[in-house]
Amino acid sequence: MAYPYLGDIVRALTGADLPLPIPVFGLSVVAAMFVAGAFLRRELARLHAAGILGFAQVRGRKGHGGPAYHAVDPAHIVSDLTLVTLLAGIVGARVFHILEHTDQFLADPAAMIFTRSGLSIFGGLIFGTVAGLVCVRRWKLPALTVLDAAAPALMLGYALGRIGCQLSGDGDWGIAADMALKPDWLPAWLWAQTYDNNIVGVVIAAPGVYPTPLYEAAMCMAGFGLLWALRRHGFQAGWLFAVYLVCAGIERLLIEQIRHNPVLDFGVFHCTQAEAVAVLLIVGGAAGVALLSRRGTAAARRRQAS
Repeated sequence: MAYPYLGDIVRALTGADLPLPIPVFGLSVVAAMFVAGAFLRRELARLHAAGILGFAQVRGRKGHGGPAYHAVDPAHIVSDLTLVTLLAGIVGARVFHILEHTDQFLADPAAMIFTRSGLSIFGGLIFGTVAGLVCVRRWKLPALTVLDAAAPALMLGYALGRIGCQLSGDGDWGIAADMALKPDWLPAWLWAQTYDNNIVGVVIAAPGVYPTPLYEAAMCMAGFGLLWALRRHGFQAGWLFAVYLVCAGIERLLIEQIRHNPVLDFGVFHCTQAEAVAVLLIVGGAAGVALLSRRGTAAARRRQAS
């Protein structure tokens, strides 16, 4: 069963039919933003207190001699940073979805742009990261250190967002489930779901499809736990974000094996867009881990001690 709107959840829990047409996916994105932002704020404050991260230089009112800047605790820029990356991420997610379904876009551009479903996580990650780095540069903060601080929050936010996909039934489910392969100990709802009342209006035949948003949420929560445990690492700045890239790539590469997405022609290779990007993330992240795994810098020692 899917619950596209808040009123659907209230009805299922209480039986009361209240006019609450608030999209559940939108609520989950907002919740993910606040929770992830809280963890990012906490990590930036820790790094600042340890002397690893200095003050952010925020542009104030223009004076007679040009723009005036004032120093603020880096934790105080999280709200602005979160909002910028969220908006850029939504645009990027839509752009990558359109690139993956160009035939549908050409047939009806407005429907593809304003649809309530169809967002590519990697498009959101790329656009959001670029927009965030632009802000970090303007605030004169070290980009790699901020990326390290953001890595656990990014993984947590994605996990919470996928819960919204599961509840609303936004189409990010898997292929038809093979019930013959289901372990006896596993509940049927964890193997196959029909997502009745889903927000995209698709009728799924029984026994259903793999509830991949649940699997992604579980894997990303595990990834968040790993990144949070490693945040006091003794390696160079950027190492933790490289680990995040590897984890994000592996997670998506695995889930793509039971998801139904268009297979694109990349010349020698034939794969989905998500598989191609996932491989690039794994390779790039692994290279980053190898290159940044040198211990002994003063900042690394302070990171471990703080």
